Amino acid sequence: MFRGSLPALVTPFCDDLIDEAAFRDLVEWQIAEGSHGLVPVGTTGESATLDAAEHYRLVELCVEQTAGRVPVIAGCGSNSTAVAKQNIKAAEERGADAALIVLPYYNKPSQEGLYAHWVELAEASSLPIIVYNVPSRTVTDLSVETLARISKLPNVVGIKDASGQLARVTAQRLACGADFVQLSGNDDMTLGFMAMGGVGAISVTANVAPRLCADFQNACLSGDWQTALKLQDRLYPLHAAMFSDASPGPAKYALSRVRPGFRTAVRLPMVEPSEASRRAVDAALQHAGLA
Repeated sequence: MFRGSLPALVTPFCDDLIDEAAFRDLVEWQIAEGSHGLVPVGTTGESATLDAAEHYRLVELCVEQTAGRVPVIAGCGSNSTAVAKQNIKAAEERGADAALIVLPYYNKPSQEGLYAHWVELAEASSLPIIVYNVPSRTVTDLSVETLARISKLPNVVGIKDASGQLARVTAQRLACGADFVQLSGNDDMTLGFMAMGGVGAISVTANVAPRLCADFQNACLSGDWQTALKLQDRLYPLHAAMFSDASPGPAKYALSRVRPGFRTAVRLPMVEPSEASRRAVDAALQHAGLA
């Protein structure tokens, strides 16, 4: 159910408020372009700057607009277990198909603390849960051994792995079983991730190039590695450009290029990308044949 190209959706703003019409339009375009699922209110959706009402409204909007055509994996993580429990309950009430739970950030919990965190969350909701390991943002890293324990909880079904360590795909498959869903969290590494047993990616680039990212995933999933390699080469500069400045600034700028009228506004402390970043995005879009 959770596989293929899963865009980590940006959140459009107008006058510092959520632009609901633009968000619905983004969702509709993503589905039309072949995305296999959608991930609202994750890091790329600037979840850290949203209040609870905004967070829950975006999940609601995504579920409504998607109307069951593709799964919705709602970002629900927090560095507070109690808040994460509230988020996952709210996502379930609004019809999300799964919850993406990032490791608690800033607190730096122990491996035992991480395990206890997911036990609480698994007991709080019947939603399928996807663990999100991104040490570059959370500081804490989830060990393979702890993930193996967490994977035995009845509704923990997979991981978004942004550890940057490709060998973990094999290690985690051996520890958690072949049916445990492994999704890449690093666009630039996804080809290798898929070859080693991954089944998809929660992608920043897919915001901007949904059709190409869906085609790339379809090629990987069907074992057409020659086509996948060609698409990897076509997309690689765009993967890099998405992080040429603080994300999601470059992604929103790129969207304004491929979707005229899309607003580039971000919320403080994020700011719009630098001139150098915009040039990198422009060049990458041209390389990909999108501009």
